[in-house]
Amino acid sequence: MNTQETILQLEDLKLKGMAECYKGLQALPVNEWPTLDLFVARLAEAERQYRNRRRTELYLKTSKLRYNTVMEDVICSDERNLSKDMLLKLADCSFIDRAENVLIDGKTGCGKSFLACAIGRQACFLGHRVEYFSMNKFIERIALAKLDGSLLKVINHIERNDLVIFDDFGLQPLDNNSRLALLQILEDCYQRKSVIITSQLPVAKWYDYINEPTLADAIMDRLCANAHRIELKGDSLRRKNQKKN
Repeated sequence: MNTQETILQLEDLKLKGMAECYKGLQALPVNEWPTLDLFVARLAEAERQYRNRRRTELYLKTSKLRYNTVMEDVICSDERNLSKDMLLKLADCSFIDRAENVLIDGKTGCGKSFLACAIGRQACFLGHRVEYFSMNKFIERIALAKLDGSLLKVINHIERNDLVIFDDFGLQPLDNNSRLALLQILEDCYQRKSVIITSQLPVAKWYDYINEPTLADAIMDRLCANAHRIELKGDSLRRKNQKKN
């Protein structure tokens, strides 16, 4: 079997990382070829890196994150009430392994969504499946799913993620279907998956926003039981950027 046939067989077997590495190794002078054990090791490592890269690309695409940002872009300062220690605690995404939630509140424009998306993107890079929802879109999606009979399918799809981000919690009133769907998602995620919620409302006011005592008790209990709390402060970053421009 010649080199080209080997490459074609690797590609047919969906071992594209190995195929690319094999092409590269074949281009080396004969006296620079690695030993057999090192040759196999390099093929295996190339395939692992290729699959990790493709998985990350897929997770980033399906996450639908609002901002294309990374943890390094997040500004830490006393003025913002966000320390580097807190950011480092979230950066390794071990909170997802521990099924802990992150609750972020603060005034409009202070960077809540930006921070949530940075964490979400980091989670994708570390091999976690993530999905982002603005609460407006979430409420609309639940309403449509209720009408066409696909509500259970939508909830099951959301629960497949390791991390679910609900952005702008509190901007639009929750109807009963949205409350029940949110409770179902939180119930199934509890001690298994993680949730990030951002809101202009202080966490203490979320109970009133949910506006149904029994469901509010259940939702808040599951959200707050194992949660990191971040209260962002300071002026609007959007206004600051506009002044700079």
